[in-house]
Amino acid sequence: MYVYLVLFAVLSYLVCIKYIYNRQWHALRSSLKRTFNVSSERKTVGADVRALVVTAHPDDECMFFAPTIIRLVELNASVHLLCLSEGNYYHQGSLRREELLRSCAVLGIPASRVTVINHEKLPDDPKAEWSVSLISSAVLRHITDHCINMVLTFDGRGVSGHANHVAIYKAVRHLASTGELPKDCVLFALETVGLLRKYTSVLDLPFSWFLPSHFHCVVGPKGYKQAKVSLRVNRFAHKTRHIVFLDSHTLLVLCDMNMH
Repeated sequence: MYVYLVLFAVLSYLVCIKYIYNRQWHALRSSLKRTFNVSSERKTVGADVRALVVTAHPDDECMFFAPTIIRLVELNASVHLLCLSEGNYYHQGSLRREELLRSCAVLGIPASRVTVINHEKLPDDPKAEWSVSLISSAVLRHITDHCINMVLTFDGRGVSGHANHVAIYKAVRHLASTGELPKDCVLFALETVGLLRKYTSVLDLPFSWFLPSHFHCVVGPKGYKQAKVSLRVNRFAHKTRHIVFLDSHTLLVLCDMNMH
């Protein structure tokens, strides 16, 4: 009897995963159409999206935002990336800049849409207090120059708790609260989850799917391989892959995005 119960539970879980995977593509398109007031009769929505992913360090794009970037690129959205430091904590800034460009190329972001800032007041240092006004100015300038209508970054807990990640969230929230953003620009924050949900990886998918969230990005086998390749070309992230698996909820399965 026990064996049958286990078998039933496994089969039910697999059916649930299959259902979510089949539904998520339609759900993502519908969410974007509602967000940007696109007619429900239109089959394409990606062309209306000009997204800006704001990160703190090279490797953030593949460690935290790979599913979102992959899905948006598949929808033919124009995806830009703004990295606010070279990641020079170990004095390898030039190397990590090159690795960032290679990683973005794998994810579908051309070098012409990747901007890396190297500013003395924005060092790669978890103990450094980044200037909210400086970050806000850089993000707003990028939004204006490229007519961005979607900004994606970390939430108030920074996903991994890194102080530089949290500083970006504060800066973007500042732009929203002061009304400096264009009216058609929406903000999304990557949800920070607890250690248990991070470690459970794909087992967390049904739980995450049914929780309130503006949209989910779920990648299948092809997207998973693409994300893994982006990690491999980024040698720093690959060497610290224990951190990646800590955030496997984000990288390997899905991204939970909430609008702010």
